[in-house]
Amino acid sequence: MLDQIKEVLINAIHVEEEKIKPEAKLREDLDIDSLSAVELALELETSFDIRIEDEELVKLITVQDVVDIVERKKA
Repeated sequence: MLDQIKEVLINAIHVEEEKIKPEAKLREDLDIDSLSAVELALELETSFDIRIEDEELVKLITVQDVVDIVERKKA
């Protein structure tokens, strides 16, 4: 799942692959601002056929948080 999410981050948000680690913080380490976060959510929803609510989006702090929510929504 991490590899699939890496692809979304690289292609949609243009994050450098070497920066993407489970513990990487979206805002501080990957420079994802609120607009990029919305773009990320939309791309994840499309790629994984899930729905991420705004309240859930603001709780995503790390790459692992993104992996966890996608896995939970896909289950």
